[in-house]
Amino acid sequence: MSKLTLAITSIGDLLLNEKISKDKDDKSIENVRLTIPDYQRPYKWTARNAIQLLDDIIEAKNGNKEVYRVGTLILHNEKGCYNIVDGQQRTITFSLLLYALYEMETDEKRREINFLNQTVYNNAYSRRNIPNNLNAFRRRVYKNPGEEENIDHVRDMKNLRDFIEQRCEMIVVITDDLSEAFQFFDSQNARGKALYPHDLLKAYHLREMTDVDEKTTEEIVNDWESAPQSKLASLFGDYIYRIKEWINGNWAYNLNEHNIYKFKGITRYAHTPFAQFYKSAYSYAELVNSSAMPFVSGTRKVNAFQLNSPIIAGKSFFDYTKHYYKILEDIQDNSQYEGFYIKGNVIVNTLDKFYNKGVGNKITRLLFDTVLLLYVDRFCPATYPTQEDTNLFEQFVVDAFIWAYSLRAQYTNLGWQSAQNYILKRSGRPLKNSFNMYKIIEASDNPVTLLSDLADRLVPLSKEDITFRCLNEEKIKGKEEGIYKNFMHFFKSNTYYNE
Repeated sequence: MSKLTLAITSIGDLLLNEKISKDKDDKSIENVRLTIPDYQRPYKWTARNAIQLLDDIIEAKNGNKEVYRVGTLILHNEKGCYNIVDGQQRTITFSLLLYALYEMETDEKRREINFLNQTVYNNAYSRRNIPNNLNAFRRRVYKNPGEEENIDHVRDMKNLRDFIEQRCEMIVVITDDLSEAFQFFDSQNARGKALYPHDLLKAYHLREMTDVDEKTTEEIVNDWESAPQSKLASLFGDYIYRIKEWINGNWAYNLNEHNIYKFKGITRYAHTPFAQFYKSAYSYAELVNSSAMPFVSGTRKVNAFQLNSPIIAGKSFFDYTKHYYKILEDIQDNSQYEGFYIKGNVIVNTLDKFYNKGVGNKITRLLFDTVLLLYVDRFCPATYPTQEDTNLFEQFVVDAFIWAYSLRAQYTNLGWQSAQNYILKRSGRPLKNSFNMYKIIEASDNPVTLLSDLADRLVPLSKEDITFRCLNEEKIKGKEEGIYKNFMHFFKSNTYYNE
């Protein structure tokens, strides 16, 4: 019968004293020599991940946290040898950080970290990341202790080291059954995948809300959890993250633990001019919108957010989420009377009815929706839209459709690689209307300038350009219940199709 032990350990006890601080009976577990078994994956944390961990610890220390929990460690006890099943990346990173912090000491005061003396599997990731991350830590923590101007820094680093050793803690699961250890590992990952990464963002920004009362915090959590979690995951992973990457001309991969930092934002402790500017802008918008000024003056409310601007950590993040969640829902709701931006649009009706299945159609629709979201974010008022606002947006809907569905029309089978090449204009195959729409929207100061620019860029498709097998000349005029069966009808009616 397997033996299972649940415990808690400080980082100092684990890595310096080679023991687990206390089990469920408040007794320490001695002689815990951690080893990395051959079946472990390489060390893949990059310097960005390592420095983010350091920054999180510094923030926890500055926030006077009594205890800062830094994850779970799953160990397989094999005849007194404690093999790491889960938690290797974090454990190696803490070891490198403590090593860098102790390099400031004279030889007689340095502490040995035996965990770092073992041989690890010879892998390109480990060979690169271990020395890179150690050097990244050295650059952040080391200054010559003999120079008078560095005395304060050295003292701060020693205080940080004490905080890591004594108040950073890990939950530890120890079992002598390897299959049971992997069951714990699988269950940890299964739970994480169902919520990751937007639930990690929730936890991070809740920790930033130390100045928010309990009732407000409870309301925020209830609002978050009442939303379909799959929609929240899609909002961040499919829409906002990709828009941010494409605006900057980058390939958009999946949102995961390695790039989640893009949504952590500016903390309350940040005091650089860059941070102060965005915090001030958010505070001003909050002040105006919570006052009677918009009502009395008949002016529009001030938008506190922009998609390509930094997020303000804490309560603002949840306001940001709610703001874009509502806009995206509105864009995707084509009802005649309920929609604010899209209302009974015949192009969208056609896409909803006839082009909502299949990988290629879903990719193209996502491109269409994301450029609409970016346009609305940049140019559409949330209150009191004028007729001109509405007319300009309706014109952009046509341009957005022509841009996105030019891609669909020119591919028989469309996948993500071809779509991103089209957006970033990197395709080896010449495609009409291949340009970075997101960059163009971001670079435009007003919708009139944008629409003029697009009028120069968008070109008609010819019959020879079209390879999508569902399209042919006979179907272009087909109609069903007032909805056109073939999206090429809108190319033709808007003079973007040459017969």
